[in-house]
Amino acid sequence: MAAGEPSAAGARAAAVPAPPGARIYEALPGRVVFGAGAVGGVAAEVERLGAGRVLLVDGLLDAVLRERIERELDARHAGTIDDVAQHVPADLVERTRRRAAELGVDCLVAVGGGSATGLAKALALETGIPIVAIPTTYAGSEMTPIWGITADGRKTTGSDPRVLPRTVIYDPKLLLSLPPRPGAASGMNAMAHCVEAMWTPAANPVTDAVASDGIARLARGLRASHADPGDLEARAESLRGAWLAGTALAVAGTGLHHKLCHVLGGSFGLPHAEVHAAVLPWVVDYYREAAPDAQARIAAALGADDAVTGLRDLARDLDLGGGLAALGLREADLDEAAAQGAEAAAPTPAPIDRAGIRELLGHAFTNGTGEEDG
Repeated sequence: MAAGEPSAAGARAAAVPAPPGARIYEALPGRVVFGAGAVGGVAAEVERLGAGRVLLVDGLLDAVLRERIERELDARHAGTIDDVAQHVPADLVERTRRRAAELGVDCLVAVGGGSATGLAKALALETGIPIVAIPTTYAGSEMTPIWGITADGRKTTGSDPRVLPRTVIYDPKLLLSLPPRPGAASGMNAMAHCVEAMWTPAANPVTDAVASDGIARLARGLRASHADPGDLEARAESLRGAWLAGTALAVAGTGLHHKLCHVLGGSFGLPHAEVHAAVLPWVVDYYREAAPDAQARIAAALGADDAVTGLRDLARDLDLGGGLAALGLREADLDEAAAQGAEAAAPTPAPIDRAGIRELLGHAFTNGTGEEDG
């Protein structure tokens, strides 16, 4: 499945005939354990799955936490992989697959950000091995059946129920050591999940409500935890928002915004989370006339008069106000990025054309200032 296509649930719903204008909601299976100290229950969650040999996919590189999880898993711990990478390179997937086969693994425990979850998903896509995810950022990908693998400079994404983690353990204590900038950037990634869920073809009143609440919680929690990284309740509120973001995205699917971010990351090597912060306001601006109801819901959830302004203000408050130029994209790459972004029509409330995408990326390049904003 190409980038921008609906989720597995959305695709199934779209295939079922329905009266014109009807909306379909199909919940995805999964178990969530949320609470301070919840990581201590990882062995019990593995046991619930009937697994006996666990591969720990460690994307955090925190020796103390890694050793703690290995101790919790005890005899079930078969091995650890700690060379995860952004955008899930295909050669890394193959190395990990061979390692899992050598160890006779029957469960994956992914701890860290989206890169760790993404590697576990890529392995599950091929093998069907179940995943227990322990997120330590706010991205929310742990709640979705969406996978992505990069090969030959192109990132391919799709949706498959086999990659949806069976259990997600949310422990806000694990977020207390997350540095401000990576934390804020991953939070804007989650914000993008909420926003884009507002206007895909599979969007419905349930995903609208979930996404709206996610936006509000993320905005509150991210601002508070950015001001005080040690505020456990702020971390928990941000994590609740990320949970809601992933839940909305899993059902509603992705569209233009995520396609552009995958192009910018997979083909041009830009950091995944920060790209979301730079691009999101300008995708919303692109849909200003085509999706007025969604614009109003986004603005209301942000407590702003205007959705675009509200998102730009939030990014600025989180010290993420720079554009794509500040992230390393060259102006000479904008035309190629626009061409790739317009290659396949993503589900969208407005027509996608290369000139329009080029203009959108031009705004994101300078953060709307007309000058490179570093």
